[in-house]
Amino acid sequence: MSTSSDGGLTWGPATGTANHDFGIGGQPLVQPNGTVVVPIETNGISSFTSTNGGSTWSATVTVSNIQSHTDDGGIRSGPLPSAAVDGAGTVYVVWEDCRFRAKCSTNDLVYSTSTDGIHWSAVARIPIDPTTSTVDHFIPGIGIDPTTSGATAHIAVHYYFYPKSNCTQSTCQLYVGYISSHNAGSTWNHPVKLAGPMNLTWLPNSQNGLMVGDYIATAFSNGVPHGVFAVAAAKSGTTFSEAMYTADGLTVAEAGPQLSSAGDKPLHNLSDPIEKERPEKGIPPSKRAAKRSSK
Repeated sequence: MSTSSDGGLTWGPATGTANHDFGIGGQPLVQPNGTVVVPIETNGISSFTSTNGGSTWSATVTVSNIQSHTDDGGIRSGPLPSAAVDGAGTVYVVWEDCRFRAKCSTNDLVYSTSTDGIHWSAVARIPIDPTTSTVDHFIPGIGIDPTTSGATAHIAVHYYFYPKSNCTQSTCQLYVGYISSHNAGSTWNHPVKLAGPMNLTWLPNSQNGLMVGDYIATAFSNGVPHGVFAVAAAKSGTTFSEAMYTADGLTVAEAGPQLSSAGDKPLHNLSDPIEKERPEKGIPPSKRAAKRSSK
């Protein structure tokens, strides 16, 4: 981790965790007391903290193991965490996981919370649809209204999904969805379909699979959730047609029918092999840096 005290103009040296751990997808979040909490994917979902502005970092602690279904169609995805913090400092981390699905057949979006970045709650499922459905959910982006906290925290999650998970590159149908909670995840509003269907053949390829844009976000402004997500259209010849979008008119409703996963229990310890990012074009990062400096 590196820190800057001048708005990013200059940066200090990289400082590792106390146990010299490594991982991908870390997201620094600052609590009101100044503690920095960084959820990250290591060999599972982990986190580490700093109480001195990033001068030193703790050892990583385990949030949860990962039990993940490999998303069909060759799409670039995987259980990278998305994280946010409420107005009082409770940290939420969400990722795709199959522990609530029979035989790890599809992924739900699941989450865990912590008030200190060290002790984490049991994994809970976001009840977008029943655990018996064929829907596969992945690439989440969570946001929390910073003016809310505790039992009334307003949470919003954008995500991608296949209505039918057992599909191929030619048959998978890709959508963007949205779901929210007005009570810190105790219950959830019904999900909303925002975009799709997209054909996977509309997506550019990468060294890690077909790339819809696996960095997705949700941010609140004046109590209104705004997602940022990629949507693809049919190619024109060999030219791709993909752009970043948001959705108007989304809310975190405080009334109406609610969904709950209170009675859901993990079913197994199964997991497909966890997808790992491969270095770009097969060139390790250290060699890429050396190659650039030699030009």
